[in-house]
Amino acid sequence: MRPESGTGLVNSALPEALSRRHFLKGTGAMAIGFSLLPALMPRLVAADTESANGVRPAKASSSDVDAWLLITGRGELVIYSGKVELGTGVETALRQIVAEELLMPMAATRFIQGDTQLTPDQGYTAGSNTINQGSVPMRRAAATARRLLFERAAEQLQVQVDQLTGSDGNIHVAGDEAQAVSYASLIGNGLLEASIDQELAFLDADRYRLVGQSIPRVDIPSKVFGRFTYVHDLTVAGMLHARVIRPPDTGATRVTAELKSVDRSSIPAGVKIVQRGNFLAVVAEKEWQAISAADALKVEWHSQPRLPRMEQLYTEMRAMQSEEKTIASSGDANTALGEADETIEAVYQWPYQMHDSIGPSCSVANVTADSAEVWSSTQGVYPLRSCLADLLSMPEDAVRVIYVEGSGCYGHNGADDVSADAALISQIVGKPVRVQWSRADEHGWNPKGPAMVMVLKGGLSSEGDITSWTFDNWTPPHLTRPIARMGAKNLLAGNLASDLVPDGPAIGGDRNAGVTYRYPNYQVTTHWIPVERSPLRPSALRALGGIQNSFANESFVDELAHAAGADPVAMRLNYLQDERAIAVIKAATEKAGWQARKSPQRHLEHTDEMLSGRGMAYAQYKNGSAYVAIVAEVGVSVDTGIHVGKITVAHDCGLIINPDGLRNQIEGNVLQGISRTLKEEVIFDQIGVTSLEWGAYPILTFADIPEVDIVLLDRPELPPLGAGEPTIVAVPAAIANAVFDATGLRLRTVPFTRQRLKAAFSAA
Repeated sequence: MRPESGTGLVNSALPEALSRRHFLKGTGAMAIGFSLLPALMPRLVAADTESANGVRPAKASSSDVDAWLLITGRGELVIYSGKVELGTGVETALRQIVAEELLMPMAATRFIQGDTQLTPDQGYTAGSNTINQGSVPMRRAAATARRLLFERAAEQLQVQVDQLTGSDGNIHVAGDEAQAVSYASLIGNGLLEASIDQELAFLDADRYRLVGQSIPRVDIPSKVFGRFTYVHDLTVAGMLHARVIRPPDTGATRVTAELKSVDRSSIPAGVKIVQRGNFLAVVAEKEWQAISAADALKVEWHSQPRLPRMEQLYTEMRAMQSEEKTIASSGDANTALGEADETIEAVYQWPYQMHDSIGPSCSVANVTADSAEVWSSTQGVYPLRSCLADLLSMPEDAVRVIYVEGSGCYGHNGADDVSADAALISQIVGKPVRVQWSRADEHGWNPKGPAMVMVLKGGLSSEGDITSWTFDNWTPPHLTRPIARMGAKNLLAGNLASDLVPDGPAIGGDRNAGVTYRYPNYQVTTHWIPVERSPLRPSALRALGGIQNSFANESFVDELAHAAGADPVAMRLNYLQDERAIAVIKAATEKAGWQARKSPQRHLEHTDEMLSGRGMAYAQYKNGSAYVAIVAEVGVSVDTGIHVGKITVAHDCGLIINPDGLRNQIEGNVLQGISRTLKEEVIFDQIGVTSLEWGAYPILTFADIPEVDIVLLDRPELPPLGAGEPTIVAVPAAIANAVFDATGLRLRTVPFTRQRLKAAFSAA
């Protein structure tokens, strides 16, 4: 089944059956992947699952150069990526990296992504791992291909390899450009069957032409001019539209409501009702018919209040059954705490937060008796394929998942669940089905970034030195994504159709729980709450537990600095040994014009006062990735709330691939970090989520956007590190510390709303 004409996904000149090997036979290519011409890219997304003879074409092993790259007989470089473009610019960066290594121009590159029939399995596009990890096999394949091409050229030109140089897809004898040969002429008609050389050296940084340059993003023009095809735009011949009617316990981890009755006479003729267990949907030829029928259908559910009251959430989390795990320790923190001249204790609280993609999740599926094709904006086509196979009771290799970009995500949003909705309904009705969630579906049912509680205790000597530090947090796992071993239980459709409960490994909640400061006595403990005990379904949201834990850690450093009468920057530098950490803090504070002082500058005395303050925070993401330091400048009054006027960021992610793209990532982190710090909190009652529209879940507006000043610390001699998440983890504490600097009010529960600011003022 192929998307129909008019979607921008069909080229009618192509053969009816287009497989990777079928296409290669007609092009003459060195197979470092498969071939695509510009006009063929859209059609290949919709290529038939099986080749003409009914045998699915074999795919190269990921250890082979063939799996990752292709140079066609026309001199084009096709990059074959299991990592996908989520709207963050990684396609551009990956094309830069690979083109650089192969000495080819960006204009000659094409990018194929996220297709279980065609691309390598690289897991999820997540965790700021695309550049520092995901690009490595592509780059190694490119380096291997470059060596092989140079060897072929040396043989053809009858010179030694070290006498050759290359550029723009050509190889020539150094000092004699007349003796030259193109990559295309070296390809021949065969496939290159060679393993990637894992030891081959990459190009030296001083030879870079593309890496380190602010090359414009390749996806922006078509998006700006309305030519881009999102998954929401995709249609296939004979496609129906569906809406799922869900139970009242909206967003709960364990959905216990039971479907008691369905009044089939309450919807018009021509609309089909499908049901499997508690999974209920309506299907129609037009989307509006499905929407109207879903609203009109009379359904009776039986449910009971099970969730805690919101005001009791954090207390109940600390009382829940949990598994205690020591993350890090040195010395004897508890004994040192008891012997300290002064002890400080603070409790920090973080709410459930949601993915706030402006466009709701959408998917198209075509499931037949023996195969399934699903077009999805998932972050992991292979893990989703495994779970869909379980949901549909089909062999895994009969299911094909094809990535088509959606409205963006920063973790596990509704993309996987809506794909499961579409696939299950398609299987039941026997036709292609498109499902687009409503705003209430998206706000209510997508997995939530988990609520967390962090308790810190610190000991100070009479000289103001930190003698002890203990950290305890309570958190559910931050990963209930589709995982092969979990099967259908990590899909909402599986929860409803088969009464399954999502589950996931103990991941994420301990991210950045530990710090890179060197304290003499130090202990970090995570209390893992089982997934099923989390009131709302928890999963990955940008930076996972890194943002919550860094908020607590970096706020507490400031609290200890205040108690010790020390400058917050000096206090941090006293306990850091990593020169990169020291450099990033100095770069941010120097750029912001930080003046050493004790906080607070003054105390808020009247509700209508507007006071200004500065605060800083530092983090090394995951304690082993990129370094970030932030200085936040805020204005605060009880009457009008908190306004962030300026954020200064210093960022060290090793080798910078695309400076402009990196700045865009940092700016996006800052804006989302401010939004999550000041505004975002999922509201629920004892039945389920109630913040089902934007009025109940506000996000940052254009009027709230601050000035963002960025210092990039480029280290071309070091490997690149991911930049999709590190900056956000330092934003909340920088704001909290700035509010304290301005007012003397210490805010420890996110979001910092006017109501919480007023409560802190009243308590003070």
